[in-house]
Amino acid sequence: MNGLRIFSGNSNLPLAQSVCSVFDLPLGKANVSSFSDGEIQLEIQENVRGMDVFIVQSTCMPGNQHMMELLIMIDAFKRASAERITAVMPYYGYARQDRKVAPRAPISAKLIADLLTTAGASRVLTIDLHAGQIQGFFNIPVDNLFAAPVFVSYFKEKYKIEDLVIVSPDAGGVERARSYAKLLGGASLAIIDKRRLRPNEAEVMNIIGDIEGKCTLIVDDMVDTAGTLCSAADALRARGAKSVSACCTHAVFSGKAVERIQNSCLEEMIITDTIPLNAEGQKLKKIKVLSIAELFAEALKRIHKNDSVSSLFRI
Repeated sequence: MNGLRIFSGNSNLPLAQSVCSVFDLPLGKANVSSFSDGEIQLEIQENVRGMDVFIVQSTCMPGNQHMMELLIMIDAFKRASAERITAVMPYYGYARQDRKVAPRAPISAKLIADLLTTAGASRVLTIDLHAGQIQGFFNIPVDNLFAAPVFVSYFKEKYKIEDLVIVSPDAGGVERARSYAKLLGGASLAIIDKRRLRPNEAEVMNIIGDIEGKCTLIVDDMVDTAGTLCSAADALRARGAKSVSACCTHAVFSGKAVERIQNSCLEEMIITDTIPLNAEGQKLKKIKVLSIAELFAEALKRIHKNDSVSSLFRI
């Protein structure tokens, strides 16, 4: 792995350190701090000329701060003559703003793509993009991994497949839910039909599928305020589900999300470490964190060696 250097901003240092531990490499020396007026200050403390640089940075809360850190780091490495700069974004912020939903609305996900490219990123590595078409916003390579293999390994040990129903929280997530059901050896599938009344609020209208007396597992790419998730869990319980659990790749957990999960009928909330879990969430025994560090490390190794990463996309 000569010539490989892994750096991190302040958003997800534990994940970056876990990826480095897979390679038995030290985390790159860079100090990312702020001036007294809030402007970001960066000091790269080692030579990166001609190096293959990977910057691990989730653009999670505070998203604007972490995005600026990433852009400034990319610019600095470009000016320091790094041979290639890969932005490793476990969580791609602004991904939900991928199209115009109202007159005069921005397409912020496209703006982020333009900023990353202009700053000097050579390629982007992420996982479970909220909208797959975001890859088309870039004119540089984008590798979008899937967390499904990490989740499926855990589910196979925990559940009897014949008693398990995979639940999509909305029509848009049916393909994801069907993939999970297939990977689990033919688990049943159910869909929640809901009507969204206003942003971050949804009303469950109907459940399509047989869930009575079954263990149900809601699968989604992200959970934000957890209002929709907890409403779905209540609906499944009311329709006779024996148990209700949920999993998501990106645990945004804003507002009262952790409190809602704690007070809900969910037996378990399985997440990954693309976003660091806050102190409140760490105390909640319902939440189980699975690491995607080895998956990212394998992708980094293949990118560094110019090997194919296609097999990592299969779910």
